[in-house]
Amino acid sequence: MSPHAPIILASTSPRRAALLREAGIDFEVVPPRYQEPPHGQWPFSPEAFATSASYFKARSVAEEYPGRVVLGADTVVAVRGRLFGKPADRADAERILRVLCGTTQQVITGVTLCESVSGRRLIAHDTTHVTMRKMTDQELQTYLDSGEWEGKAGAYGIQDSADRFVVRCEGSFSNVVGLPVELLGQMLEAFCVS
Repeated sequence: MSPHAPIILASTSPRRAALLREAGIDFEVVPPRYQEPPHGQWPFSPEAFATSASYFKARSVAEEYPGRVVLGADTVVAVRGRLFGKPADRADAERILRVLCGTTQQVITGVTLCESVSGRRLIAHDTTHVTMRKMTDQELQTYLDSGEWEGKAGAYGIQDSADRFVVRCEGSFSNVVGLPVELLGQMLEAFCVS
């Protein structure tokens, strides 16, 4: 590992890594050792789920790399308080998309910066409102066949072909992709990371 990268990204998400590269932020990747609880068993708000998961991901890596600034993030999709994370399989992706299509949902990303030696941490979240149109059965099956739903909260990626089902996006686009770059910039500045 290079000792010069200002932050460690506690995530294996290629989308988060791409967003950081596009923002010109130097980083290293270390997969977190945190397993998030099943979304259906979470009794608190979607915002609390996303921020808690981002914190526990970051902390699991920060404990292994004392003195380093670690970034954790977690994205969920919510409709009327009901939480949707990454689908387990194709059938789960179909179930999720049938609920989300034709609704306005909240895409929430929790973001944590922490450093274990000093105990410093910043935890925040961003919410983007995404309105999806209804899909025909043929559109839904074609999208499921594409596999683009894999590994994505809410079973869709706005940066992929699923954007054709989105009729409105109010808020940070990068938040829907998986990391609110605007919020992260403010957090890095507050954390004195350049």
